[in-house]
Amino acid sequence: MTLLIALALAPLIMLTGCFVLEVFLGLRPLPRATLDAENLPRTVVIVPAHDEEVILRHRLTALKAAAGPGVEILLVADNCSDATADIARDVGVRVIERTQSERRGKGFALDFARQYLRELPPEVVVVVDADCAIDAKSLAQLIAHCIASRRPCQAMNLQLPTPDSSPTVRLSTFAFFVKNVIRQRGLQRLTGHGHLLGTGMAFPWDIFAEVELASGEIVEDLKLSQELARRGRGAVVVEEARVLSNAESDRNTLSQRQRWEGGFLRNALRVGPSLFVRSVARANWRGVWAAVNSMIPPIALLIILDITFLLLAGVLTALTGASPWPVLVLFGSVLLASFALGFAWLAGGSKFVTPAALVRIPFYILWKVSLYLGLVREGAPKEWRRTPRGD
Repeated sequence: MTLLIALALAPLIMLTGCFVLEVFLGLRPLPRATLDAENLPRTVVIVPAHDEEVILRHRLTALKAAAGPGVEILLVADNCSDATADIARDVGVRVIERTQSERRGKGFALDFARQYLRELPPEVVVVVDADCAIDAKSLAQLIAHCIASRRPCQAMNLQLPTPDSSPTVRLSTFAFFVKNVIRQRGLQRLTGHGHLLGTGMAFPWDIFAEVELASGEIVEDLKLSQELARRGRGAVVVEEARVLSNAESDRNTLSQRQRWEGGFLRNALRVGPSLFVRSVARANWRGVWAAVNSMIPPIALLIILDITFLLLAGVLTALTGASPWPVLVLFGSVLLASFALGFAWLAGGSKFVTPAALVRIPFYILWKVSLYLGLVREGAPKEWRRTPRGD
């Protein structure tokens, strides 16, 4: 019985232990390499936009100022039914319009922009979502690192809570920080590459020209990251650059997380195990780690699974008289994960969530339970849905 309990707990022990190691390795910033950002090559910033009139003028004006005269902005008005295209033209950026309602999603919009740019391709393509902001220094460093590495580059992607954000939203932005900053650093150190995050991405044209983009995949950025890593062109995490967006309301945050986490879990089950087996067979230990990373659940789900299996295994151990060591190992992993999250809070997470909000973690977990119950009932979303603006 002890062996059966150990085998049942082994996957969670592995995933929790790997989460802990990634967090601890990501507490310290990556080595900074501020590159010469003068005389940058021809660059186009693609802004995919679907019905963004509520926020577009402010965001696009700021992006145009950050880009300066040497960087062109191309907005893709994708299946828009509002004034998105007109506002973009009024701001003074180039606009192309796409109408193909049965093929929706950012991947299709990026592919449309790529076909448009093929006639006179730039050296670098940057992707910035319409609801995101990037400053001039970050944009210049992202481009410079892309040219220097000849690999895709990813800026630090952060969500900022507003002063009136609920504790639930603040905890969500903290989880976002752990995933997009702390664990990105750890993954970069362990595998030599990070994940693309959908916005704040830079590509050399030769890579952008050939990767698969025209997809309605919910987590198209994750899928693209895995494809590039297989080719040995995994994304470089650029500590010197950051892209920001505002946190959503409770309702929109739940919708956002349901869409992304549903797509993530589907990808984890479909890609993770096969990648793990293939990497072990080839003794590719960086690939093994990348496979395990692709299967680590979001923080709340990892906690829910750990606690649930810890309680079940504890009861089974007591009833059968089995050795308690598998339960103790999982308990130790959970304890280490708690310490890791505490250190992540000290290493920058305190900007996103206050100590008062931290005590509401149990309520945050319960809030996420409704998300996972919805995924169990309805399955992961199968098509792209944009989060409503101005809620």
